[in-house]
Amino acid sequence: MRTTAHLAVAALAAVITGCASTAPPVGVELDALTEQVNETVSQFRQRDPGMERFFERSYGWAVFPKVAKGAAGVGGANGRGLVIEQGDVVGYTTVSQATIGLQLGGQTYREIIFFQTRPDLEHFKAGRFEFDAQASAVAARAGASADANYARGVAVFTMTRAGLMYEASIGGQKFTYETLHEE
Repeated sequence: MRTTAHLAVAALAAVITGCASTAPPVGVELDALTEQVNETVSQFRQRDPGMERFFERSYGWAVFPKVAKGAAGVGGANGRGLVIEQGDVVGYTTVSQATIGLQLGGQTYREIIFFQTRPDLEHFKAGRFEFDAQASAVAARAGASADANYARGVAVFTMTRAGLMYEASIGGQKFTYETLHEE
């Protein structure tokens, strides 16, 4: 049986060693990531049907099927995902985060970042996008999206996959983006 301490150590080790590849996926790896992204989108829609308005009205979104986060005083997180623009997969993205302070535990979660307009998405794609220390996300649950709105052109939703962690902000997240070239 895994304890919270075991989860924290495993998640922190995964984060420190960089389990999220920075190289864009190709072939079978891209197919697997695409399947995970589609499953994640489906789970968010099922958990909160009201979130459909973000899928319909946003210019694009970034989907991270699995972000691993761990901490014991010092912590970090990372994950990889795909960027969808007007319904088409256009790029590969990674997220990373380093934190220090009162925090203990480990968790994995899913994250979707909605971009309200084309300039908001272009800002992300240009590599100039990161969340400041005060950024927060809406935890996806039935009805949660009803009061959610864009802040500075983005709306962020998260859904816990596993684990327990004393700290749950998205502040300090940094992103990379690479265009996917179809072969």
